[in-house]
Amino acid sequence: MSDPDPPQDAQPSVEESAAADVINNLARKVVFAVVFGAMVFAAIALYSDVEALWLTAQGFAVDALLAGFALAAGNYALRILRWHYYLRRLDIEVPVGESALIFLSGFVMSVTPGKVGEVFKSLLLYESHRISIARSAPIVVAERLTDLLALVMLIAAGSLAFEHGAAIAMSGGLFVAVLLVVCVYRPLGERCLDLVERLPLVGRFGRKLREAYGALLEMTRPAPLLLGTTVAFVAWAMECASLYVIVHGFAGARMSWDAATFTYATSTMAGAVALLPGGPGVTEIGMTALLQSLGGDSISAPVAVATTILVRIATLWFAVVIGMAALALHRVTRTRSDG
Repeated sequence: MSDPDPPQDAQPSVEESAAADVINNLARKVVFAVVFGAMVFAAIALYSDVEALWLTAQGFAVDALLAGFALAAGNYALRILRWHYYLRRLDIEVPVGESALIFLSGFVMSVTPGKVGEVFKSLLLYESHRISIARSAPIVVAERLTDLLALVMLIAAGSLAFEHGAAIAMSGGLFVAVLLVVCVYRPLGERCLDLVERLPLVGRFGRKLREAYGALLEMTRPAPLLLGTTVAFVAWAMECASLYVIVHGFAGARMSWDAATFTYATSTMAGAVALLPGGPGVTEIGMTALLQSLGGDSISAPVAVATTILVRIATLWFAVVIGMAALALHRVTRTRSDG
């Protein structure tokens, strides 16, 4: 349901300005990300020898790439359901179709640092229904938190394929545990908010931060946390599967399921922690190195590079294209409804 802030509150104008700034800068951000991503692809292609890469690509089974796209689409469908569940959990009523469009529109911002730009979904909710950003933004935090938990579990599940995988998984688990404590342990959270309110520049946002924190506590209760993490685990396992099917699309390439899971989950987390737009560079380098390391003699440098490029197209750039289409459709439908 709509939740307009009181007329006397100056926050709506701040939120409207934030939405306008994001939308106005959207094209520039996407163009920059595309150029940067192309440079990354070119760099790893040179690493493997362009001619060898081309010869390798000619022997690729295209149906493996189609399967990779289908698995990525399954990831998106599950996360749409989780997003809509979170909305209902906070009593935010948005039609299912529009809810899905808003979620998919957030994919445009997947190429922003650490995906923090996905708070763009909250801007769209405010723009369409005057739902306070402070009220809906914790959903994005809960999504990232449960995604992180799922990736850590996937890394742990696949770590048997890599000698030091268990140590990496434990380190990631410790990081997630600390983050979870800050998010769900109310006394600690309240203490942090008290400190923030005393700061000269951000103290005036104390009320909005407390509203957001209250919503976040609702998102991290046992039931939504368990459900959200379960959905995230299955969703991201599907993207791990996309790497598995794509690498096997190359003649003679072999990689175990746990090795593919470890490779995708670890490189994805590395890209997120690096806080680069969508993780380009860090994710590709990590994925290529792990493919060669865990794939043995069956995965040459050209096969590893080609696999990395195709996996990133299927799991990152496919999402960006979907996000652009969803955002355009959302803008059209909103204009018609306003008219």
